[in-house]
Amino acid sequence: MATFGVEILPNIKIEKLISFAKICEELGFDNIWVADHFNNRNVYPALALIAQNTSRIKIGSGVVNPYHTHPAFIASAIGTINEISNGRAILGIGAGDESILNRIGIKREKPVKFVEESVRIIRKLFRGETLSYHGSIFKTRTAKLDFKAGDIPIYIGAQGPKMLRLSGRLGDGVLINASHPKDISFSVKQIKAGMEDREIDGEPEICVFASVSVDHDSSKAVELAKKIVGFIVASSPEYILERHGVEIERRDEIREAIVRADFNRLDSLIDDHMVGVFSISGDEREVKERLLELFDAGAESIAFGSPMGRDKIEALKLLSRICEAVRGEIRV
Repeated sequence: MATFGVEILPNIKIEKLISFAKICEELGFDNIWVADHFNNRNVYPALALIAQNTSRIKIGSGVVNPYHTHPAFIASAIGTINEISNGRAILGIGAGDESILNRIGIKREKPVKFVEESVRIIRKLFRGETLSYHGSIFKTRTAKLDFKAGDIPIYIGAQGPKMLRLSGRLGDGVLINASHPKDISFSVKQIKAGMEDREIDGEPEICVFASVSVDHDSSKAVELAKKIVGFIVASSPEYILERHGVEIERRDEIREAIVRADFNRLDSLIDDHMVGVFSISGDEREVKERLLELFDAGAESIAFGSPMGRDKIEALKLLSRICEAVRGEIRV
C-alpha cells in the first residue's frame, strides 16, 4: 500500500507546529518528517512535542546529520522520541545541507563515510549493544544506551549514486529529494546495485521527498512553486541539471539572484520546465498524475514538502483527497 507523509520545516512557532501535525494526523497522512537546521526550532523537542500530541502518525527526522551531532547523541535522542511516541519514531539521517553547515563553519567532508559509520553505530546502540567502534571517522569505547530504544527504522537521505548505493546496502529506507520520475528511476537502479551487498534483512522502502504546490488553478500553483524551485535548482549538481536539460549558466544566475535576495529576478529565471522537473505543481488532476508516475518509477512512499499551497491547511486537505484517489489506483 502506498503511504504518504508531510515534511515540516520548524520555522513557525511550536504551538502552530503541533497544530499542523495534528491536522496531518486527522487527515490520514501516514508520517510526519521534521527538518533539522540550526536556524529553525530544534528538531528533537519538536519531535517530542508532536509525539505527545498525536497518537497514530509515525514521526521522523527529515533529516539529521552526524557533522554537528555525534551519532551516539542522535541514537539517544531518537530513542527518547520512540519512547514518548510509543514506538512511532523513524530516524532519517543524511549528510546535511552543505550550504547551511558552511554557515556554522562545518566543512562537509567524506559524506558517505560519515553517514555509513553513523548508521552502523546508531543501529547497534538502538539494539542495546555495548559498542567499541573504531572507524575512520568515529571511535567509541564501551558506548551503550542505558534504556531500551527499540527497533527503530533508519532511513538514509540520498541523492548521489554513492549515497543511494549505501542506502541499498544499509538502510531500512531511503529518502530521495526529487520530484521527477527520471530521478526516481535513476535512484532505484543505484539502490538495487547497493542491495547486491545488502547487510540487513528486508528491502529498503523508497520514500520521495518532493516539493509540492497544489491549487484548483494550475497556473497559481506553478507560480507559487517558483521560489522554492529556485533554491532547489541552485543546489542541484550538474549531472541532474544535464539530465533535465537545464543550463548550468542558468543555475549560476539563479544562485546570484539568491545571494542578492533579488526574488523578483529569481522568479523571472524559473520557467515552467524547471517547475515541472523540480516540483509537483498543478491542479488536482496534474498532481495525481505525477504521483502515479512516481510510483510507477519505483517510489513506495511520498512526503510532501513546501510550498504545498497558498493556504497550507487547505492544500493539505486537497492533497489528502488526491492521496486517497492514488491509493485507489495502485497497490505498492
